[in-house]
Amino acid sequence: MSSLNPVVILPGALAERGAKIMEEFTGSCLMASGQFCTSPGLTILFASNEAEQFIAGVKTKLEGTTPPTLLSSGVARNLAASVKTLQAAGAELVTGGLPLTGNRFANTLLRVSGEKFLSSPEKLQTEAFGNASLAVVVRDAGEAAAVINHLEGNLTGGIYSDAGGSDDALYGKLAPLLRTRVGRLLNDKMPTGVAVSPAMNHGGPFPATGHPGFTAVGIPASLRRFAALHCYDNVRPARLPDALQNKNPNGIMWRLVDGNWSQGDVTA
Repeated sequence: MSSLNPVVILPGALAERGAKIMEEFTGSCLMASGQFCTSPGLTILFASNEAEQFIAGVKTKLEGTTPPTLLSSGVARNLAASVKTLQAAGAELVTGGLPLTGNRFANTLLRVSGEKFLSSPEKLQTEAFGNASLAVVVRDAGEAAAVINHLEGNLTGGIYSDAGGSDDALYGKLAPLLRTRVGRLLNDKMPTGVAVSPAMNHGGPFPATGHPGFTAVGIPASLRRFAALHCYDNVRPARLPDALQNKNPNGIMWRLVDGNWSQGDVTA
């Protein structure tokens, strides 16, 4: 599995609870030294003072945390090579970027403008597997949409928005774009937690995952080849598709609820 697991942090959310999101982000990035396939490897921020404060806070947190040992010397070498690739493509090193003794690597944060990302989107999506992440700072909604449209397939993608509704219009523009590029769409949480349940999709569009059992011909197997599994994790109820609302949209649709097939509404 290969994935950057993009996290989009909208302006209202950053203004509302930037320090809390910063703590969640750094904790997720450093979990198992970033060696989870759901680690947030790319974050989209909107240019502002709050975004700069967020980046500065992440830098301080990363520099104050001792980097743990990576899985192998090969992981450490590949991480170093990936960081160099990102830098060569135009990413600026905020902190870290250096190999350490004992199969370790300095906790690393890089940044790049949305404009620069769009000039070299393939190289700037190089996966730095380990304790490294890239912040993409965009100017506006149009540039954010363009960045998302250039993303490859990923296991997860998340969007943080504010509780008061100021981010809702922007969410409405960006969420449908991100939805097509990820297996699991999250709201207001980092992607590293994976629940073991029938509703979970721990997969995503290529190159996040591939499966040798798919076929382009034959019924019903070919239907699965051209269908996409979509998972909604912590997504606010009003944003869910009709089929996933508590009320059964037509009263006859069968839905699996808490392990039981039902045509009824979901009750608290």
